[in-house]
Amino acid sequence: MSLAQWVERAITVDGQPEPVRLGVWLSGTKSRRDRLNTDQLTALAKLGMDWAKAVTIPQAAPDSA
Repeated sequence: MSLAQWVERAITVDGQPEPVRLGVWLSGTKSRRDRLNTDQLTALAKLGMDWAKAVTIPQAAPDSA
């Protein structure tokens, strides 16, 4: 794992500091992308996550014989 995955930032939630490890969240989300719904993938793609964009699988051409 890269060092960036372990860098923590604190945000305030209800007046309490909460640690956020964005790299860990991003890595976990990417590894579970096959279980994300279309809306979730679209939102991530809009944020610039290239791996969240729809993948078009080419279809084999029908036999012409």
